[in-house]
Amino acid sequence: MAKPKSGAKKPTPAAKTGAKPAAKKDNAARLDLIRNASKKVATAATKVVKAVAEGAKGKVAAAKKAVAEKVEKAPAAAKKAAAKAAPPAPTAPPAKAGKAAPAAKTAPAAKTAPAAPAGKKGAGKAGGKTPSLVPAGPAVEKPRPRATKLPPVGEPLTKREMEQLLTAGEGRGVMGEGSLKGRLVLSGELPHLVVVGRDKRELTFLLQGPDQEVLPAYVDHKVSVSGLIKKTTNHSGVVEVRKYSAKKPEVEEVAPPPSDSEPKLRYLSPGEVSMAVAAGMGAGIKGFASIRGNLEMMGEDFVLVVSNGGTRQQVSFAIEGKAAVKSLRKHVGQTLQVTGVVDKTSGWGGRITAETVEPRPSEARSVSRDEMELVHIEGEVPTSVDVKLNHGLTVRLPEQPGATWAIEPTLAKRVGLREANFEPGPNGSPATREFFFTPRNPGNFEVEFFLAKAFTPGVVERSFKISVTVKP
Repeated sequence: MAKPKSGAKKPTPAAKTGAKPAAKKDNAARLDLIRNASKKVATAATKVVKAVAEGAKGKVAAAKKAVAEKVEKAPAAAKKAAAKAAPPAPTAPPAKAGKAAPAAKTAPAAKTAPAAPAGKKGAGKAGGKTPSLVPAGPAVEKPRPRATKLPPVGEPLTKREMEQLLTAGEGRGVMGEGSLKGRLVLSGELPHLVVVGRDKRELTFLLQGPDQEVLPAYVDHKVSVSGLIKKTTNHSGVVEVRKYSAKKPEVEEVAPPPSDSEPKLRYLSPGEVSMAVAAGMGAGIKGFASIRGNLEMMGEDFVLVVSNGGTRQQVSFAIEGKAAVKSLRKHVGQTLQVTGVVDKTSGWGGRITAETVEPRPSEARSVSRDEMELVHIEGEVPTSVDVKLNHGLTVRLPEQPGATWAIEPTLAKRVGLREANFEPGPNGSPATREFFFTPRNPGNFEVEFFLAKAFTPGVVERSFKISVTVKP
């Protein structure tokens, strides 16, 4: 029998030729099964997350069960598939097969044990981090500035800072501890305090803090809050509420004013005082004022003539008040300053409730009667008189209670009316009124005198005329 050559290769046993390819196929099959199982787990977990986002509770429970079953079955399925895919061990000599068999058995034991962790790693490679299987709560739509913790106590606001805080249009950035009062309103489901600041302009402050959930119950209440105040804009800010108190708004009951109650008095402005003493103006003005005029009598009543005396545009006020009326008789015909409540009922006068009456020096007569040729008429005598230019004419007429003699204002200017003096009668006799004219223009004039009511000069009882010829 011929010996083999030394360079010829020795025949390889069957066990050695088939052992390595079988082991490689085994490992590749196991890895594929593990990857497939991990992909299935990742897909199921993604479905769970989608189900949670949609809020389908039934789908979440079913998906959770499916994930649990697949996770439990994955190792078992991997083992069964590995057993089926592994080919039968080839026949080999006892010595050499014994060396390969332990290697083949130890490899699956080492690989198949950590099946669940391999699934997690595969899921991480497929879709990133492993999603949590615990269902989350419903997502919040919009974040709201609800502060549940209060900031530390800051510096108290100074008086100057409070003025800036309550002034609309300035004070942005002012911050400190203080208190505010206002009306509670809801804006965007959050409580806001509407504060009336300086110049009667409104400022709005958002109320934050642990009491923010409770404060909406006090809508339209009068609320007082104290805490850390921050003015974020020139017209609004934020309050971290430490303490608050709410008061229920009172229902305003409109009660009818008592009939005997006087309306609230006020001081008349200078413009209103000038309207009160002007003819035909200011009817209805009432208030506290001080006016000046000449004191006259109308029967037993005292009258203060304030403008246009002796004409049909005379404005006069009846003086009332016991304290002031007691000592007025000795001042008849003089100028008085009367202070009290003025009530102008018509365009021609009204009444004044006097509180103080002060005599004033009478105004000097504009024209002196000395060295004048005077023409005098006494009583209601229709007649014709001649008067020299720049000389005088006097007419004296008896008056009646409640009425006064007067002429037309335009005629008074043409004929040159200078004075219309009231003269009380001696020992209770009727009073008289003296008209003093100084004509400045030559010509013929008809002067008509009217006996009219004092406060309504449009009502005339009687009249008469005199013809005046002014000679140069």
